[in-house]
Amino acid sequence: MRFVPVKGLEQQAQLMVHRARQGFVQACTACINRIRGLLAEFGHVLALKPGTVRRQAAGLLEDLPGWANTVIGDLLSELHRLDERIAQYDRHLAQIAREDARARRLMQLPGIGATTATAVVAMIGNGHEFKCGRQFAAWLGLTPGQYSSGGKTRLGRITKAGDSYLRSLLILGARSVLALAKGRSDALSNWALALQQRRGYWRAVVAIASKNARLAWAALHMGDNFIMPA
Repeated sequence: MRFVPVKGLEQQAQLMVHRARQGFVQACTACINRIRGLLAEFGHVLALKPGTVRRQAAGLLEDLPGWANTVIGDLLSELHRLDERIAQYDRHLAQIAREDARARRLMQLPGIGATTATAVVAMIGNGHEFKCGRQFAAWLGLTPGQYSSGGKTRLGRITKAGDSYLRSLLILGARSVLALAKGRSDALSNWALALQQRRGYWRAVVAIASKNARLAWAALHMGDNFIMPA
């Protein structure tokens, strides 16, 4: 049976904000893909970056015939509406983070902003349903699976169990940590860069995300007694 943390009404309400935002983001991605697909039928192949799609599609409007102009124009308007809605929900989450001491504590961790911090709090509260940070990381699917070969136990890829939304937020934060590590000389940056050089980019990202998950659990579990690692 899949483990699901017990949530209070306030946690459920905050989680609802995240689920709604996630839906708007998915709708935004679908709209961008639809614009790219329709313009490709007219020989206009757009780049994958969302910002580039918005800019190039708007620039092509005047050259599109009749109904094609109408359709792409409507889709760009819908995309603008979704962008505004996502920004509005980002403001909601920023407000929730400001008003929650647990979220503010999590935001001290590199790579964890208001969205990730409030998602963790909404998902697991004070983290008391997990015995340790590693169990939380394992629940999120951020620990490697194990398999046996030739009588030896080996570590494979991450299991990707648990909540994919929260896992993706931690992965995005880890990518930011690794990107900002270049040119820095603090302990975390040195560790992240050495890990990337030794194990490759994506394994380093997952390791950073897993570390943040463990630290997040410790911060929630220990409360004011949590000491931020140097």
